Formats: sequence, structure tokens, C-alpha cells
Amino acid sequence: MRILTGLQPSGKLHIGNYFGAMDPAVKLQDQGEAFYFIADYHAMTSMTDAATLKNNVQDLAIDFLACGLDPEKATIFRQSDIPEVNELAWILSTVCPMGLLQRCHSYKDKVDRGLDANHALFAYPALMAADILLYDANLVPVGKDQKQHLEVTRDLAGKINDKFGEGTVVMPEAQIKDSTAVVPGLDGQKMSKSYDNTIPLTGGKKAIRKQIMKIVTSSHEVVEAKPTDGSTVIALYKLFADETAVQTMIDEHGLSGEQGMGYGHFKQQLFDAYWEKFESVRAKREELENNLDYIQQVISKGAEKAREESSKVLERVKKAVGLR
Repeated sequence: MRILTGLQPSGKLHIGNYFGAMDPAVKLQDQGEAFYFIADYHAMTSMTDAATLKNNVQDLAIDFLACGLDPEKATIFRQSDIPEVNELAWILSTVCPMGLLQRCHSYKDKVDRGLDANHALFAYPALMAADILLYDANLVPVGKDQKQHLEVTRDLAGKINDKFGEGTVVMPEAQIKDSTAVVPGLDGQKMSKSYDNTIPLTGGKKAIRKQIMKIVTSSHEVVEAKPTDGSTVIALYKLFADETAVQTMIDEHGLSGEQGMGYGHFKQQLFDAYWEKFESVRAKREELENNLDYIQQVISKGAEKAREESSKVLERVKKAVGLR
């Protein structure tokens, strides 16, 4: 089984990225041949500063390795090191109906938030399809927000195979872990850099505790029982704590009078669980930050393997469509 996923180097990684995509992806490296790419071409739809993009690519590679990616088991590489991806994206574009792209909610959402309505942003799903199909990926772990783009990939794969012959490209399957498909942010919406509601994966203890204390809650007093339905604090705590601890927090929300507990108490519990969870990630990241030559070696080696595999697939597709 071949596994593929990618993350945009669009800024500091947050726990939504970790639980929604990175952790599931890293766990899969023991279950098949894994390819993980840093989607710097995709990042260009929302980022125009060259130095920032370059630094973000390096930071994301460090985060992947700090979170447990083993370069002896999995291949990590930079999307822009693989020129074949744009060739395949063009071929896919020739069978991609405009209506398919127009129905993609991500484009509409990003334009509504002020991003330029450019071709790259509109055609993002076609390039994402090329990212996946270029490596004969069988399984693609993604966040719930990318489910529609996976469906576009499958539509385009079907069109290519119908038009040019079954087996021209491999039909991928999405893997979405329902319990962590959407991680809530500080305001209760989906955690996203675009909403400025994130909890960073790593960082200073005081800064992150301050961030967690910003989680929006109800206006109930300490002596009042607190609602649990729709609680962002509880939803996030479930990512870090076992069932017993979660149930205890839920029960404590129902206490009132002298036994009542304030939201600060619950947020502190969440912070403590968060800080313990990512202790090893912080230590590994610090180690990697002091060995940047190793990071570049890993990325370069990954690109060599990725190009070796992608060239085979592209050559097969070119023969099928008549370009060879």
C-alpha cells in the first residue's frame, strides 16, 4: 500500500494540523510505503514573501521529523522539487470540467476572506490531484476540510481512466479520522490560521498557556454549573486526556455553589495535558533546529526518491494520452 499526504508551509504548525493530518500520517509510515510532501506551490496561493516561504518549508520539515516521521521508513520532500507534478496537473486539467472547480467551497471561502481570486487558487484541486496521482497513492489521510478535494481527485482519476484506459492512474482512497477530523479553535470554529484561533504545536510555555486561557467560554460564574454541550475546552481536552479524565472534567462542569469551579481551572487542566503531550516533540524539535544540514539532506534525499517514482507514473500517463 502506498500512502501520501501533504501539508502547506503556510505558518507555524498548530494542534489542528497535528491531530487532523500529521499524527495520522506519521502513524501510517509503518503500514505501507509513505510519501509526505511539503506543499510549497500550494502555499503560494496565499503567501508572497519569498523569505517567509523558504523558512516555513524548513520549519515544516523539522515539525514532521519532530512528530515522529522516520526518513528511513517514509519519504519527505518539497513539492517544488518535483517538476513532474505540474506536467500531470496540466494533463488532468484537460479533462477537468470548470463546474467541478466552481463547486469547490475552499475557493469561495478563501476569496470571501480576501485572498486574490487568481488561477492558482481556483485550480488548486487539479494540482492537488496531481500531487496524489503522481505517486500511485492508495491511501490519503486528510482533514475533513480536504474531503471535497479528494473527491475531485477521484473524479479526475476516473475521467482519465475512462478516456485513456483503465489503470492509467491509480484511484486513491481518503482516510478521515472522525474523532479529530475538525479540531475546534479558540473561538469554537475550526482551528485555522485564517481565523487566527490556533494553539501552536510548539512554543514558549507562558505564551501557549496565555493562548489557551483565551478560549471562548460562556459567562457563567464560578458558583454556577457550566454547560458541557458545545464546550470548546472539553472538545480539546478529549484530544489529550483519557475517558476517565474527560468524564471527571464533564462532571466538574456540573458542580455549583461552594463546589463550583471556574473556567480558569478547566483551561489549566487542558494546558497541563497539552504541555505533557508534546514534551517529546519540543525536545526533538530543539535538537533538529541545531542540525539544519541534516534537515536539508533528508529533504534532498526524499526528492530523489520522489522524482524516481513520479517519473515512472508520468511516463505511463504520457504514453496513454499520446504524448509519447
